[in-house]
Amino acid sequence: MKSAPWWQSGVIYQIYPRSFQDGRGTGVGDLRGIIQRLPYVAELGVSAIWINPIFKSPMADFGYDIADYTAIDPVFGDAADFDQFIAAAHGHGLKVVLDLVPNHTSDRHPWFLESRSSEKSRKRDWYIWRNPGNGGGPPNNWLSEFGGSAWAYDADSSQYYYHAFLAAQPDLNWRNREVRNAVYDVMRFWMQRGADGFRIDVVWHLIKDDQFRDNPTNPDARAGAPLHERLLPLYTTDRPELHQVIAEMRGVVDEFPDRVLIGEIYLPVERLAAYYGQNLDGLHLPFNFSLLSSPWDARVIAKLIDEYESHLPRGGWPNWVFGNHDRPRIATRVGATQARMAAMLLLTLRGTPTIYYGDEIGMKQVPIPPDRIRDPLEKSISGLGRDGCRTPMQWDDTQHAGFSTSEPWLPISADFRTLNVALQQNESTSVYNLYRRLIRMRRERRALMHGTYRPLMATGNLLLFAREIKTERILVALNLGNDPVSMSFPSKMLSGHILVSSFGDRDREPVKKTIDLRDNEGIVVGLDSATVLP
Repeated sequence: MKSAPWWQSGVIYQIYPRSFQDGRGTGVGDLRGIIQRLPYVAELGVSAIWINPIFKSPMADFGYDIADYTAIDPVFGDAADFDQFIAAAHGHGLKVVLDLVPNHTSDRHPWFLESRSSEKSRKRDWYIWRNPGNGGGPPNNWLSEFGGSAWAYDADSSQYYYHAFLAAQPDLNWRNREVRNAVYDVMRFWMQRGADGFRIDVVWHLIKDDQFRDNPTNPDARAGAPLHERLLPLYTTDRPELHQVIAEMRGVVDEFPDRVLIGEIYLPVERLAAYYGQNLDGLHLPFNFSLLSSPWDARVIAKLIDEYESHLPRGGWPNWVFGNHDRPRIATRVGATQARMAAMLLLTLRGTPTIYYGDEIGMKQVPIPPDRIRDPLEKSISGLGRDGCRTPMQWDDTQHAGFSTSEPWLPISADFRTLNVALQQNESTSVYNLYRRLIRMRRERRALMHGTYRPLMATGNLLLFAREIKTERILVALNLGNDPVSMSFPSKMLSGHILVSSFGDRDREPVKKTIDLRDNEGIVVGLDSATVLP
């Protein structure tokens, strides 16, 4: 039987490079630092690294404003450092997924400088330029996610250019064939250098309405919502023509063996499913962010899982995410104890899990003093800042948490002396060792890696489901509340033993007839053949 591709059978670990490890004493993480910590990543048990952008950039949005797609920014190192990083990662059995930002460039990218130089420039149509609207203002009502109009005025040409994010991040015109081919060549360049695939940034933004129609008002906008949420992005995102572009990207990736294409898409699951492609010729993994903001309620989560499973196209592979560089830390959102439940859920659901660096030790959202704010989003729209989830990794209890010998670019959490890797590696019941046990179990149990998902119960604070493949069956029971829970199967035929418990003190304990959970506890049970599931 043909083995499953690595992106289905493994676990992805996201590294925000500025904050993982400083290898040169600058206060900013870099490639040499990541190389230094690769043994740790491999020991955790994951199979791939996704690394946020490391390409040459003015850093207006910390790497998401690229000025050269084929050069490493000096902040992170150079081409030799990259080659060493790829070789070292592969030497540890780790795949490397790069973060590609094709929707927009920096306003300092040579492409944009040439486009802006003249209305007759051969690259003028590489970006989205429009004449002023009525009264000389912006061409339409499209809004930037960083606040205000998405149109920036260029006095030299008396035209506006479109930017979905910062004005320093002009959007490329993906209706232009030359733009597409240029980005596809970038993808080939990095795969030839050893990259194992790409996570495509804001992929649902790539194509805009060719008639430039106004976006309609959002009738469900919450009170006090940021300005851009008051409009429905009907004509600026998720356009039907986009799927042809994604199929082309997939074709480029398929030119190289054993590569993966992942997409960042914040859409409901019924629309997300289309990004797999009509014949699974789209994204391998359209990121499923539904757990990033869902209420921490057993019934809500069970319904969410069922809806996602029901909308997956035949043969489409699921994936799950609890944290990333844009959203608050899970340990802050649900609490430190329930963060263990999140780990158990993430690593036992069907599909590929992605772990955000630091979540494996329970890092929390860090309050950022006003004078230390770096995020341009927070500077534009107060309260939406992302710095708090991007703080340096807490390696040990030494100065700067072992991250750097210099003052870090963002503050270290005040709890780093009691919450760090070094301490947790030596505590058998730590969050870190829970992640390790779960990842190891996932690798060893075919039911968890490739088995079906079977919902069993979601009542009160109890979430119960099974994973099954042939004769191997595994039961997952998670108490999402602060009170003990006990339940009996109607058949009374429940028999097995605990493979992993959230507190690490019940592993291998037998289970008979009832499931008994303490408050904030979860268990994974290997079921005997005598068990009759409801």
